Amino acid sequence: MTIDAQITFVYSDDLARSARFYEDVLGLDLALDQGSCRIYRVAGSKAYIGVCRGAGPPADSAGIILTLVTADVEGWYDKIIASGWECDHPPRRNETYDITHFFLRDPAGYRIEIQRFSSADWDQSADGA
Repeated sequence: MTIDAQITFVYSDDLARSARFYEDVLGLDLALDQGSCRIYRVAGSKAYIGVCRGAGPPADSAGIILTLVTADVEGWYDKIIASGWECDHPPRRNETYDITHFFLRDPAGYRIEIQRFSSADWDQSADGA
């Protein structure tokens, strides 16, 4: 038995605004429009973010982070800032986790991290080797 793909669902009380963010600011491809949920392709055909109409993040959502991994953290920062979207801080090094990253919030308030692992072989699973 295997898992074929992964979808993380988040909720927004303004689905149209969230759709513009995921499509226009992040440039994600829409994989499926279900009316009250829109599913975006993040990485090939294995990882997705689903944005559904509903109440935004729960009050205790401080520990929820949607992390997008890319080699071009600085390019993504420039693109997001150029779109008029705010980020918490410019890309910076985190020695503890051996990454370079920055944070922003989507229209519903979910925390998004754009990050790069310093080591290209960070995925130490059998499939990541």
